[in-house]
Amino acid sequence: MSHKVAIVTDSTAYLPQDLIDHYRIRVTPLVLIWGKEIFKDGIDILPTEFYHRLQNAKIIPTTSQPPVQNFKAIFTQLLNEDYDVLTILISDKLSGTLDSAYQAAKGLPEDRIRILDSYTTSMAMGFQVIMAARAAEDGKDLNECLKVAEETRDNTGVVFVVDTLEFLHRGGRIGGGARFLGTALKLKPILEVVGGRVEAVERVRTKNKANNRLLEIIEERTRGKSPVRLAGLHANAMEDAQVLLERAKKRTNAVETFFSKVSPVIGTHTGPGTIGLAYMTG
Repeated sequence: MSHKVAIVTDSTAYLPQDLIDHYRIRVTPLVLIWGKEIFKDGIDILPTEFYHRLQNAKIIPTTSQPPVQNFKAIFTQLLNEDYDVLTILISDKLSGTLDSAYQAAKGLPEDRIRILDSYTTSMAMGFQVIMAARAAEDGKDLNECLKVAEETRDNTGVVFVVDTLEFLHRGGRIGGGARFLGTALKLKPILEVVGGRVEAVERVRTKNKANNRLLEIIEERTRGKSPVRLAGLHANAMEDAQVLLERAKKRTNAVETFFSKVSPVIGTHTGPGTIGLAYMTG
């Protein structure tokens, strides 16, 4: 007998709230540690407040994966409600969140829980969550929903421009972007998440040129593929991100677009002023 499928993800997807509500997606928050204060990502501290505070902060926050017991509580509740559980989480190269989920699943029915490394974060992961949730709504079983998420994972990406590499460098999350450090601090780096790591695409001299180049990259990645879905992302740079998404939508003939904030936990590493586009093809 197949059960209904519930989708679980983490706060770094920062899915629009209407999608969370519609598909009843369970979101486990990562943790932000700021001096002696501890915040649940996107719950105890929201992006606008976070980025305002970060710009003037003497102490830079650190981040941590969700506690094992948080996942255990969600898994247990959903199993008791007769759901099978598909969990799609931030890349294990960026966070220990997957490990928390694996620990939580120990001792629970193995055939009822699947845990997937999204190899990414933000709305590139969000697309995997949305498509799996739509499959679940259509009555697909656990393994079918997992297959949809895996296929989506193969056809998604996220490209973004940061104001400065300082935050990624401090947080040790820079991957291949490290070669842009040093004299490059004044340049605008274009970055992407590849194979679960933040990697450098190229660097551009001004923000305007960086935004234009970002559009070209998205166009190149989606050319000849359809349908195209896009998501605009921003860390306290809403207007710039909205303009970028609108331009990208026209250039790619996107069939569906979303608009999302960069969660405080991810923003700790990218810094304020970051804007990006996540894309999905097929």
